[in-house]
Amino acid sequence: MHTFFMAVSLSGLMLITGATSLIPTEQAAAAVVEEVPAYAKWGKMAVKATMAKYPDAEIVDYLYSGNEEQDDSRIEKFKLWLREGDKEFGVRIHIKHHVSSEKVEGISFEETSN
Repeated sequence: MHTFFMAVSLSGLMLITGATSLIPTEQAAAAVVEEVPAYAKWGKMAVKATMAKYPDAEIVDYLYSGNEEQDDSRIEKFKLWLREGDKEFGVRIHIKHHVSSEKVEGISFEETSN
């Protein structure tokens, strides 16, 4: 794994790796795009749905727990840790969606104490 640093030159933005090699901006952007996990879309949805269900709570931690296939559907699994006043608790969020169309079929919540 490389450590990346950003540098600005007169000819444009360059990405400098820990090995001090220069990567043109286009390649740097492609490297960043590749780092976005496939579940990111569903993670954003899980956070938004949780914020809507628990409007007075603060999300203090986030975990992607994987997914499972069910026929033509996939269930994306997340666990968020919330703080509401002096109470902290976990919430498991499952987002079921159709694999090819990505249409959401349901979102479920389950509160946990751990």
